[in-house]
Amino acid sequence: MKKLFLLLLLGAFSLSGCQTKIPKEALELSPQSLEMRQLQTRYFDTKDEQTLLVSSAGLLQDLGFNIEESETGLGYILGSKERDATNAAQITGAVVVALLGGGAMPVDKTQTMRACIVTHPYGENKERIAVRVTFQRIVWNTQGQATTRECIEDPEVYQEFFSKLSKAVFLEANQI
Repeated sequence: MKKLFLLLLLGAFSLSGCQTKIPKEALELSPQSLEMRQLQTRYFDTKDEQTLLVSSAGLLQDLGFNIEESETGLGYILGSKERDATNAAQITGAVVVALLGGGAMPVDKTQTMRACIVTHPYGENKERIAVRVTFQRIVWNTQGQATTRECIEDPEVYQEFFSKLSKAVFLEANQI
């Protein structure tokens, strides 16, 4: 009896696994993805990828990021920094709920900011270097749960980063 039940259960699992189908539109990029990629990417007229990586790592550190991973052979740098995420409105709401007898309500406490930089040669003769940076934010509440996970999409953040990177590349190239 147990063997028959196990065989029926196994058969049901094997049949249900075959019916999974990925919708065609799930693999299509949205129109906003191209716009974001253009915002996150700049091209530098140099073949010296190493100088770009050194300048990028130095800039991240100047901005308060700690370098977590770096693979210069692949043109990859990952940095992060921790910041306070306390929100006065959330704390006020939590106090009101507690006063009304609702108990302790979790509120945002810290946030982790992450920056990922990828470089690669670009052009017919690889005479340029493409640099792409992405910024993400994860907010953690007082119970240790992630409440927000988002990609930073503010154009000013990327414009400011690339402006500073251009200056850093100039300083690094001229050893100033």
